[in-house]
Amino acid sequence: MTDSKRTSWDEYFMNIAREVATRATCDRKHVGAVIVRDRCILATGYNGSVRGLEHCDEVGHMMEEGHCVRTIHAEANAIIQAARHGTSIEGAGIYITASPCWSCFRMIANAGVLRIVFGEFYRDERVYTHAGQLGIELIDLSTT
Repeated sequence: MTDSKRTSWDEYFMNIAREVATRATCDRKHVGAVIVRDRCILATGYNGSVRGLEHCDEVGHMMEEGHCVRTIHAEANAIIQAARHGTSIEGAGIYITASPCWSCFRMIANAGVLRIVFGEFYRDERVYTHAGQLGIELIDLSTT
């Protein structure tokens, strides 16, 4: 018997990604990411400045072409955290509070992540076309 009040695994990990996003240091958009394989968390990341440098919420934004470039995106930080700790993410899934930008999508794909679950669509339609071509499953939780 299953408990109908129990959250699904996708909701569970997305809730954790939302909590991770509370650590973000760029107030233009707080984003969190959680990399998961076999229902175990492998790494987390949020958007924030390069380790050891000042954050947007301390010194302001570094804007280029309408984007803040002071921060590293949550997805990239999660991938970097896994690499720093020697954790393979091949075949894993990633939960992101917002869909990845094109640059982060390419990193996710090259890292061997096979499933992307996001909480809201953010900017780049190319992820839909290319995810399908690469066999990466895309799940938009904002439509469920």
